[in-house]
Amino acid sequence: MFKNKVLMITGGTGSFGNAVLERFLDSDLEEIRIFSRDEKKQEDMRIKYKNEKLNFLIGDIRDFDSINSAMRGVDYLFHAAALKQVPSCEFYPLEAIKTNLLGAENVLEAAAVNDVERVVVLSTDKAVYPINSMGMTKALMEKLAISKARDHRVRANQGTICTTRYGNVMASRGSIIPLFIQQIKSGLPLTVTNPEMTRFMMSLEDSVNLVLFAFENANPGDIFVQKAPAATVGDLAIALKEIFEANNKIEIIGERHGEKLFESLCGREEMAKAKDMGGFYQVPADYRDLNYTKFVSREANKLDYDEYNSHNTRRLSVNEIKELLLNLDYIKNELRSL
Repeated sequence: MFKNKVLMITGGTGSFGNAVLERFLDSDLEEIRIFSRDEKKQEDMRIKYKNEKLNFLIGDIRDFDSINSAMRGVDYLFHAAALKQVPSCEFYPLEAIKTNLLGAENVLEAAAVNDVERVVVLSTDKAVYPINSMGMTKALMEKLAISKARDHRVRANQGTICTTRYGNVMASRGSIIPLFIQQIKSGLPLTVTNPEMTRFMMSLEDSVNLVLFAFENANPGDIFVQKAPAATVGDLAIALKEIFEANNKIEIIGERHGEKLFESLCGREEMAKAKDMGGFYQVPADYRDLNYTKFVSREANKLDYDEYNSHNTRRLSVNEIKELLLNLDYIKNELRSL
C-alpha cells in the first residue's frame, strides 16, 4: 500500500508528526513531506533523523497557494496542523477559525485539486457537544471533511477523506503530564483544575494506530474513534507523584476557560449508527441529499443510546495509571534525568 508513495503530514513537526516518522521512516514510502511554519522545529527534525526520505516544506495552511503547491504529487495526507490549546482558542477564537476551519478548507481543497488518494483529518473529542472555540472549530472542520468527501472531484478520482477523533494524548506538547513533571522537578504545587475531571488516556502510539486503522478501513466521510480508558486529573497527579517519589502539594485552581468536566468521543446520535469494530468505532457519513422526502424509512433511528465519554468508559485506578505512564518513553527519559 505504501510502496513508492508520497505521504504528507501537515503540522508534521508536532508530537503526532514525530510519532508517524518513528513508524514510517523504514517503510517503503518514497517520500515523507513535513509541512509546517516552524523552521526551528524542522531544522531540529532534519538533524535528528538525517534521512533522505524526508522533505521539509515551510508554509502555512492559512495560505492556499502555499499548501496547494506543497501538495503536488502527494498520494496520502495526514492533516494534523491545528491550534489545539483550549484557553488560547478561547481568548483568540478568530485565530482558531483561521487555522482549524479556514486552514482545513485550504488543505482539503488542495487535496481535491491534486487528486490525493487518501486523506485522514485529525480531530478531537472536544468536537463532540462542543462548548469551547477549539471544539467548535474542530466540529466544523469535521463537517468540511464530510462535505469534501462528497465532492465530485474526489469521488471521480475514487479518493477517500475520513476523520479520526482522539482524546488527550499522554505527554504530548503542551499537555498536563509535562506540566506536572515540570512542577514536580521545580518543587512547585501540582496545579489541578478539578480532581474529578476525567480525560481519555491515549498514547502517541495509539494516535498513530488510530490514523492507520482509519487509513486502511475508511469509507468516504467516515469518522473513527478508538476505545480508550480514562482517568481523573486528581488520580493522574497522585500517580505522577508516586512515580517520581515526590511530596509536592496538590493545589486546586478550578476549571480553565472552556473546559468540560468530561469529554466525549461519540455523541448519542452517532452511537445510534456507529459500527463496533473491536477496539474502534466507525461512524458512517450520512450520504442522503437535501431531498429528504425521497428517503423513506419504516422506523426512525432510536436515539436512546448513551454517548461514549470519559465518564462512562473504563476508569483507571492510580496503579493502572502508573503502569500506563511507565510504558511511555517520555516518562522513562524524565526518570533517567533525575
